[in-house]
Amino acid sequence: MHALKPLSVAAIPRALEKAERYRLINQPWAAESICLDVLAVDPRHQAAWKALLLARTDQFRGARIVEAVERAREVLDHLADGYERAYYAGMIAERRAMAKLEEGMPGAGAIARSLLEEAMQAYEDAAGRRVEGNDDALLRWNTCARLLNEVPQLAQQRPGRDDDLTIMNE
Repeated sequence: MHALKPLSVAAIPRALEKAERYRLINQPWAAESICLDVLAVDPRHQAAWKALLLARTDQFRGARIVEAVERAREVLDHLADGYERAYYAGMIAERRAMAKLEEGMPGAGAIARSLLEEAMQAYEDAAGRRVEGNDDALLRWNTCARLLNEVPQLAQQRPGRDDDLTIMNE
């Protein structure tokens, strides 16, 4: 077993910048590792908890999605205030919806629709707790609303109808 090497407190800002870069180049496991290193040094570092949650939601693909969702939800308890918990709960539901759509399995549209509606409820909760000038929750709510209004796979399904669910590549 290899012992992990601790970061210095002074290295935290640069480490979090690197975590963001790893997320941008689609290496969320590397970003997650960096966030865990930061949290080992400063367990209450809010930016690290948020980056960790986002890195985990970036991994909502494949056979281990249930595990990834649970790992992302675990982070919510570490967020300092109600706004952050509601906002990031919405992010988890929204990103889970998009992963479900990308799967393209039968019934994925109905499941994704339900998850987007769950996200919208969380964003509404967050919007009610926001500070002046922070409309991030409203922006996310509007994104979900547009998806529900414009993506055919998310249309309300009629009973007994099998929709051809395809991966969103447009």
